Amino acid sequence: MAEDTRNQVGPADAVRAHRFAADGEIPNNTLPLLVYPGAVDVSGADPAAAFERVFAGNGWGGSWRNGIFSYPHYHSTAHEVLGIARGEAEVRFGGAGGAVLSVGPGDVVVIPAGVGHQNLGASADLLVVGAYPRGSEVDLKRGGAAERAAVERTIAGVPLPASDPVHGADGPLLRHWREA
Repeated sequence: MAEDTRNQVGPADAVRAHRFAADGEIPNNTLPLLVYPGAVDVSGADPAAAFERVFAGNGWGGSWRNGIFSYPHYHSTAHEVLGIARGEAEVRFGGAGGAVLSVGPGDVVVIPAGVGHQNLGASADLLVVGAYPRGSEVDLKRGGAAERAAVERTIAGVPLPASDPVHGADGPLLRHWREA
């Protein structure tokens, strides 16, 4: 049974969706990237643990703690969720033609397979928790026209997750992604 995380998460109606077209280097995805501002309470002694509990309680595993790579990259075999436990960053999503978004403590970003992301600058204390839908096998791709042709079918075949990493089975991720 999933842990009750309702007192640790913000409202589901604050989610912002961003769509990115393929840019020649980064394939992106028809599914929108989702940003949940201030979604997780980070006021405790170990804010990263709060993200780990929420993500795991909603079926997202393989979690890690670190930052965001400073080079453009994406995953062709798995969707990814990032939780900002501490610090701030400017992150480009969607490759060169995408959008630069500011993320800070408590924010969650759900990145569909194939959508590029790159840290353009961050505070020295940046701490990110990442995770993937349970059972995912994760790769790391750096982009490029030759690589793109080989991964488009793989990206299209990545299944929708069983639940939203923050709000569970009734969360906004499933509604946004089923409508895409």
